[in-house]
Amino acid sequence: MLIRSRRDFLKAALTSVGALGALSKFGEMNALAGGTDYKALVCIFLAGGNDSHNTVIPIATALQNYGVYAQGRQTLALAQASLPVIANGADTYGLNSAMPEMAALYNAGNAAVVANTGMLVQPITKAQYQTGNQALLPAQLFSHSDQVNQWQTAVPNGAAATGWGGSTEDHLASYNQGASFSSITATSGCGLFCTGQQTFAATVPVGGVSLLNGANTASRLAAVQQLLTFDNGLKLVQAANATMTRGVGFSTALTAALATAKINTVFPASNLGQQLLTVAKIMSIQQALGICRQVFFCQLGGFDTHGAQLGIQQALLADLSQSVSQFFAATTQELGIGNKVVTFTASEFGRTLQPNGNAGTDHAWGSHHFVVSQGANSGGSLQGGQIFGTFPSLSLGGPDDANTRGTLIPTTSVEQYAATLATWFGLSGSDLGTVFPYLGNFGSNASVGFLG
Repeated sequence: MLIRSRRDFLKAALTSVGALGALSKFGEMNALAGGTDYKALVCIFLAGGNDSHNTVIPIATALQNYGVYAQGRQTLALAQASLPVIANGADTYGLNSAMPEMAALYNAGNAAVVANTGMLVQPITKAQYQTGNQALLPAQLFSHSDQVNQWQTAVPNGAAATGWGGSTEDHLASYNQGASFSSITATSGCGLFCTGQQTFAATVPVGGVSLLNGANTASRLAAVQQLLTFDNGLKLVQAANATMTRGVGFSTALTAALATAKINTVFPASNLGQQLLTVAKIMSIQQALGICRQVFFCQLGGFDTHGAQLGIQQALLADLSQSVSQFFAATTQELGIGNKVVTFTASEFGRTLQPNGNAGTDHAWGSHHFVVSQGANSGGSLQGGQIFGTFPSLSLGGPDDANTRGTLIPTTSVEQYAATLATWFGLSGSDLGTVFPYLGNFGSNASVGFLG
């Protein structure tokens, strides 16, 4: 890792500890802070580009029916009879046959779908797209790395040093004064999304926090701590040593705190299931940690399905559906904070409606996403049981197809999607333009409306 600045050096020191980001000693926690005005955002990043065409399927709507979907989907079409049915007003849709739990959440008003979402510089039509004017388009469309960074920063055509999760927490730092733990926790590798100017993620892997490699015994830990007290006269190294010292002590204390965190809800044994179990455990001790605004980043990989897509995606979506369902049960029934937690999906892009020659699909653009929280009908903020945004035409070469393969031109921008989440979280209207610099391009439609 190339270290260019003092800030990078300190960040490197922090990330070498299993749990990091603490800006004060764990022992200085204010047990009375947090809890009363608690809110949490939980991002589940579907890495690789989820195929939303086989995630949310039109059955009978004012725009189209199942036959339009099946014609474009060809050999990858899911049987209509296998789809758990959901409704959006008078329109009928189905979710992937592997997602009955998500369908149940939606039908109970505790989940919503945000349709055809993707990176946009501004609203764009098919005719504008086909002019090839690069100023109107996100940079490097269809590139995994570029689109991941753009999703996580909400900046569609330029470099950014921070992500919208970290930047949002920067602006809400007053909610977490005196906290003994970072306000952002990643249970899987987190890129720019988790990074702010003053906020850095705590990395808490599945199974709990860990200390430095090799420092997992008393004697080795003592040796590490002794090294960290060495004074070589260099202020930069001294600062890093002090930061790492706090991290080591913090890691030990958090491990002990998590050991007492009991979650009785049974989660899937999958990696995502265990990530969400870890999140639930940390939420259960948030009051003791003094945190009022908390962001979590989880990741489920494997969605780059250029071949053999049906079996691969079915297994991944089953994991997502089951894990999210149990997480909702834990936060709502066991922890009693279901109205204070919003879980949402993200993915770098969608995939083509038309299959390729390998029983898979290729990189595309717009995609559908899930938002899960306690619904307004049961005391929460989520306007559940609805599809937000504009569901696209699935006609190959149609008005929403950037080419002839079912590459959806998004009708809801990532900035609108993220700004709706951040506003519920507490970000003020005056700060929205700072965190989401392109939001003004979408006029009065800054909020998608799925959170009250």
